[in-house]
Amino acid sequence: MKGAGEIAFFKSQPQAIRTILVTNLLFAMVLPLIEIFAGAYIMRNTGSPSWVIVYQLCMYVGVVMTSLVNGLLLRWFKSKQLYAFGILISAVALMVMMFIRSVTLPMLCATGFLIGLATGFFWTNRYLLTLYATDDSNRNYFFGFESFFFSLWNIVIPIVVGAFLATVDGKEILGVTFSVNTGYKCITVAALLISICACLALSRGTFRSPENTNFFYLRFHSLWNKMLCLASLKGMVQGFLVTAPAILIMKFIGGEGSLGLIQGIGGAITAIMVYVLGRVAKPEDRMKICGFGLFVFFAGTLANGILFSGVGVIVFILAKVIFQPVYDLAYFPTMMKTIDVVSKIENRTEYTYIMSHELGLFAGRAFGMILFILMAKFISEDFALRFALPVVGGLQLLSLPLARHINKKASE
Repeated sequence: MKGAGEIAFFKSQPQAIRTILVTNLLFAMVLPLIEIFAGAYIMRNTGSPSWVIVYQLCMYVGVVMTSLVNGLLLRWFKSKQLYAFGILISAVALMVMMFIRSVTLPMLCATGFLIGLATGFFWTNRYLLTLYATDDSNRNYFFGFESFFFSLWNIVIPIVVGAFLATVDGKEILGVTFSVNTGYKCITVAALLISICACLALSRGTFRSPENTNFFYLRFHSLWNKMLCLASLKGMVQGFLVTAPAILIMKFIGGEGSLGLIQGIGGAITAIMVYVLGRVAKPEDRMKICGFGLFVFFAGTLANGILFSGVGVIVFILAKVIFQPVYDLAYFPTMMKTIDVVSKIENRTEYTYIMSHELGLFAGRAFGMILFILMAKFISEDFALRFALPVVGGLQLLSLPLARHINKKASE
C-alpha cells in the first residue's frame, strides 16, 4: 500500500469520519499521559501499587457517573460540544493532579474521580459520534486507522516524555532547578495546548444528534445482555492495561525512561499491523483477530506470573502493546454492529446502549481492581502483581466464544 494511495483513500471518507479521526489523532497524544504516566507519577511519589489501583478505580467511577450525566446533557447540548468539553477537562484535571504538592490518598481519589468524569465525556461521545458516522463496512478501516495513531503515539510520547524527565531531573533551567515532578508539570501544560488543537479540529465537523433523549432502561434484548457480559470481560483487564505496566516497570526495571523505551519496542510493529488489518480485513475476519489478541495477552500474563522479573515484565508489556489495539480492532466494530441491530429491534436511542455499555465495562473493571486490592491486603502486593494478571487474562479467554456468538446473531 503506497502512502499517496492511503492519503487519497482517507480523503475519500465522509467528512464526519475524517474530522473524528483527526481529532482523535491529536488527543491520542495526550492519552498516554493520562493512561501511563499518571500511574508512574503516583508510584514515584507513594511507592504503593495499591494506591495506583485505588486511583484507577476512582477514575472508573467517574467515567460511569459521566455516562449518566452526559445522557441528560444531550437534551441541551450537542454531542460534539460535550466531546470537546471532555477533551479539555481531561488535560486540566491531569494538571491539577501534577500541581498538587502533597500526594495523599483522599487527593488521589478526588483527582482520579475528576479525571474519570472528564475522560467519560470523551469516550461516551466518541462512541456516539463514531456510531453515527460509520457503518459496518468501514468500521474496520476507521478503528484500524485510529488504532494506528493510538499505537504510534504510545511509542513516541512515552519515549519523548521519558527522555525529557530523565534529562531535566536535577538541571537548572532559567534559574529554576528542575525535578522529575517539575518536568511533569511542564508536560501537562503541553497536553492542554494539544487538547485545544483537538477541539479546534472537532469544531469543523458536522454531526448528527440523537433523535430521542430517553436513554435509561433496565431491561434489554438478550443479544445486548450478552454484549454487556463481553464488555465486563473486557473491563476486567482494562484497568490492568493502564496501571500494571507503570507499576511493574517502576518496581523491576527503572524509571520513566525505561517505561517509554519498552512501550515503544512492541508498539512500532503493532501500529503498522493494526492499520494493515483495518485496511484489508473484512467483517468476517474479526473473530480471528480477536482470538489472536486474547491468546497473546494471556501468554504475556503467564510470563509475568512465572518469571516475575525484569524479563517477565518486558514480555508482558510487549504482549500488552500488541493485544490492546488488535483486540479493540475486533471488539468495537462488533459492539457497534450489535447496537445497530438491537436499537432497531427495541426502537431506542443508540445512547441507551452506549451508557449501559459503560456500566458493563465498570462491572468488569471493579472486579479486576477489587481482586488486586484484596490480594494485596490479605496476602501481599507482590502476590497480587504476580497472580491477578493471569487470573483475569485466563477469564478473558471466555470472550472469544461469546464474541463469536454475538457476531453470528447480529449478522442474521
